[in-house]
Amino acid sequence: MSNASVSSAEFQKSVGHFGREAMRAPLTITNHDSASLVLMSAAEYDRLKRRDRQVLTMDDFTDEDRAAVAATKAPSDAATFDSELDT
Repeated sequence: MSNASVSSAEFQKSVGHFGREAMRAPLTITNHDSASLVLMSAAEYDRLKRRDRQVLTMDDFTDEDRAAVAATKAPSDAATFDSELDT
């Protein structure tokens, strides 16, 4: 799915119009035919931010964290997926 785009020069001429357009769907603003900014509604931005994830490595966990994870047991209905562990 590609969103609409407009040059930065065109955007500057009609900020209000393009602001209203961006409330309906994200709008890419280009500079020298290259995407430079995306204008979108605050609601869409908030929705995307809620999907942010933080990636951790094993070094980010304490020994206590690792022990707590090791001590957990999967629920019995998770056995359905045991075949996915077979190689």
